[in-house]
Formats: sequence, structure tokens, C-alpha cells
Amino acid sequence: MRHAHSVQAVRAAESELMARLPEGALMQRAAAGLAAACAALLQGRGPVPAVRPGRGPGVYGARVVLLVGAGGNGGDALYAGARLARRGAGVTALLLAPAKAHPGGLTALAAAGGEIIETAEETATDPAYAAHWHHVERMLTRADLVVDGITGLGGRGGLRTGAARLAHAAEADKVPVVAVDLPSGVDADTGEVHGPAVTADLTVTFGTHKPGLFVDPAREHAGTVRLIDIGLDLPGPAAAEALQHVDVAALLPRPAPESDKYRRGVVGICAGSARYPGAAVLCVHGALRTGAGAVRYAGPGDRTVVARYPETLVSSGLPSEAGRVQAWVVGPGLGEDEDAGQRVADVLAQDVPVLVDADGLRFLDRERVRARSAPTLLTPHAGEAARLLGVEREHVEAARLASVRRLAREFGATVLLKGSTTLVAAPDESMPVRVNATGTPWLATAGSGDVLSGVVGSLLAAGLSARDAASAGAYLHGLAARHAADGAPVDAQDVAGALPAAWRDVKRA
Repeated sequence: MRHAHSVQAVRAAESELMARLPEGALMQRAAAGLAAACAALLQGRGPVPAVRPGRGPGVYGARVVLLVGAGGNGGDALYAGARLARRGAGVTALLLAPAKAHPGGLTALAAAGGEIIETAEETATDPAYAAHWHHVERMLTRADLVVDGITGLGGRGGLRTGAARLAHAAEADKVPVVAVDLPSGVDADTGEVHGPAVTADLTVTFGTHKPGLFVDPAREHAGTVRLIDIGLDLPGPAAAEALQHVDVAALLPRPAPESDKYRRGVVGICAGSARYPGAAVLCVHGALRTGAGAVRYAGPGDRTVVARYPETLVSSGLPSEAGRVQAWVVGPGLGEDEDAGQRVADVLAQDVPVLVDADGLRFLDRERVRARSAPTLLTPHAGEAARLLGVEREHVEAARLASVRRLAREFGATVLLKGSTTLVAAPDESMPVRVNATGTPWLATAGSGDVLSGVVGSLLAAGLSARDAASAGAYLHGLAARHAADGAPVDAQDVAGALPAAWRDVKRA
């Protein structure tokens, strides 16, 4: 499990540790890890090619530019720059806040032979300094590596004009960028980006992950993330967490010798319509491929479903008339007419876990959901989440972490918010939001959400909690997409078909 902690928790842990260490020791630990990561990248062992054509890999002779802001983040960059300079790199520090730059770091870099240039933020729009800014921008485009030490954890809002100019110069010429702790301009706690921000190829973060490194849009700015252990003690729950293979393997059900279909879990599926018959087929496919003991289908697509999957127990009546189930999935492709609303109400009235997706979300009554005694799991994409919250889609996409927490709180339900980073939030706000680490952009294809509903519904029926079923289901679904795609386009049936391979992959952990 990878954990991410809030800025407040990190600051408290840092203060407690610094009180027990010699002055400056914690920053030296961070700088040593940062310098090692930069050296590895310069030696060709990083996430991107880090040397210019015609120059061999290595630290000696490399041109490194540090973007240095005020405080500790800039100090980490300066001390790391000093270490690289002592190994023969040509290191230049551009000080955006000269009066507030870390004095110890400045002294260390100067002693190691590094160059220090004052490039004060307030001069960025002054015509008298135009030639100076043109010079430092050209310096960035000729660099082999840029280190972003502008703001760090304390940054709020987008970059100011000068910092944005420097970040843009590096990005425009595709100079490899290493961010210190997190890219400057992104919000560490929320993953929100309010204005210009650094786009890094590698982010070296210290002590623990930060929620913003897990969640888009900030995650898109982080590149590859490397965690450096600096000895922080972070007790208590994290703000966010990401499952890994071993965590998912521990959650997946495994049939015992005495298992029958009811012990393995029977999932009911109420999906599809005359207009969207394929949604029922895909949802059933996902459930069958995720180990359901049996699938009961109730809806207008009964003939289509049984023709494709004869093992499905089908009926065309109301879900409550279909027979015994351990969980229900309702909504994919259901339509928007009165019959669809009646079916959603019928499912929600049953005292078993219920997953509501797609069209089913249109018929939700907040108080009815909150009054249910059995767990409810909602699985909206950003547009559906926006409709439930009464906001614009852009608001949800810009503030995904806040949006998923608000949905879970207001509906008293577990919420799986689909998207480039899938988030799972429980109604209990003391529990960390889970962030899914698997998937591929090829997963953005029609019907993939229907397969996901079947996958998660099967795990609900097997007895997993709503939070665990959503987390493990999203992980398997994303991993199956990777197996199916292998660098090429896929459709939803490909994803469902690759679920056994994903399951075996996880179980080998």
C-alpha cells in the first residue's frame, strides 16, 4: 500500500524529527536523496533520456540549472546542487526570491563551485531586465537537467509570472525536469492546479507521498514519482492511499472446497434497455469473469443476455421477483423512462448491497439512499457527479478529491468517481480516499464502465465491503485493460476477456 499524508501531518512529523536531530540533518537527508535521483537521471537511469545528443551520459560536465524559491524547498535544491557540483556538474542556481533563499544552501553551492544568479520574481515584467530574463531562459534551454525548487509543500495557487516563464522555457525545449517534493504550482493536499505549474519528468518526494501526487490534475504534472525515506514517523490514517498487487490479492475471494454458487456470491444485474441492450451484456460479462457464483439478470434484455451467456439466470420482471442475490447492480444502459425509475426504486428497496451506475444515478433520491440499512455504492463519471452535486463538470474535474468526498458525505454512500484517476471514498471521512493506480488511456472506450459495474458487483456479492469491492474492482479492471491493450486500442469486450489474466497477475504477488 502506498500512503499519502496531508501537509499538516508532514509538517508535524518533520518538526518532531528535527527536534531530535542535529540542525540541518533532515535537509541533508532530503538533499542526498534528491542528488542521487538527479545523478541517476543524468546517467541514463531515469524515466526520460536525460542527455543531449552528442554528449555521453554522466554527471561530470552536465549542465544543471536550479530554480530556487524561498525556504526549505529551495534549500533542498541548493544542497543537492552542491553535491552534483562536487561530482563535476556545472550547476547554476536562479534565485527567484534572493532575500529569502536558504543561506546554508547558498553557502554550500558557492563552496562547491556552483554559480548563483539573482533572478528576482519582481523583475520579470520590468523592461529594464528584459535582457537578463532572455539570458536565463536561454540558459534553461541549453541545460541537461532542471531542478524545480520553487515552492514545494507551501505553494498555493499557480506560479507567479517569473517562475512560470522559467518553467515554460524548460518545458518548451523538452529539458528534463526534476521536481523537489512536488511540482511547484500544484496543491499538495487536493491535487488541484490553479494557474501555471511546473510539469516534471520526475518528482522526488520525501517521507511520504502527498495526495496531490496521486490525483489529477496535479498527478499529470508529477511524471514518475520516487519516494525518499527520510525517517518521518507518520502515525494515524493517511489522507489517501493506493492499493498494490499484494493488497488486492488479499482482498480477492477464493472459493473453499465446500463452496456452492450462493457461498461464492450471486449478483443481480438490472441493466440494459431496447436502446442500449449491449450494456446488459457487458455488465454480465464483467460479473461472470470476476468469479460470481451466479448472475441473475432482470430486465428487458433477458433474451439478448441468455443468448450470449446461457449460464445467466434471466427474467424480464422486476428485480425483486428475480430470486435470491447477495448484491445488485442497477443502471447501466437502463434508459430514462418511467420503467427505469421503477426498477431503480425496486432495487434500492432491497436489503442487500447495491451498486448504482450510469442511468440509475438519474433516479437517486438523496434521503432514500441515506436511509438504506445495506451499503450503497455510487459509480459516477465526472459529468454524472457534477449533476448529483449541482455543479459544472469542470468543477469536478478540477477538484476531484473534494468532489468525491462531498458525494460520499451527502449521500451517505461509498462513491467510486471514474476518470483518469479513479477515486473511492467512504462515507466515513476518517478513512483515506483510495486512488486506483492501474489503467490506460485506451480504457476510455464505450462500455468499459458497464464491465466495471459487473466486476465490482461480483465482488460485492462475494462479501467484500463497498469500499474494498470498489477499490479491488477498479484495480482489476484497469489491469485487465493494460493486459488487453498492450499498446493498442481495445474495446470493452477485450477488457472483460482479460479479467482472468489480471486476476492471475494479482494472485502471483
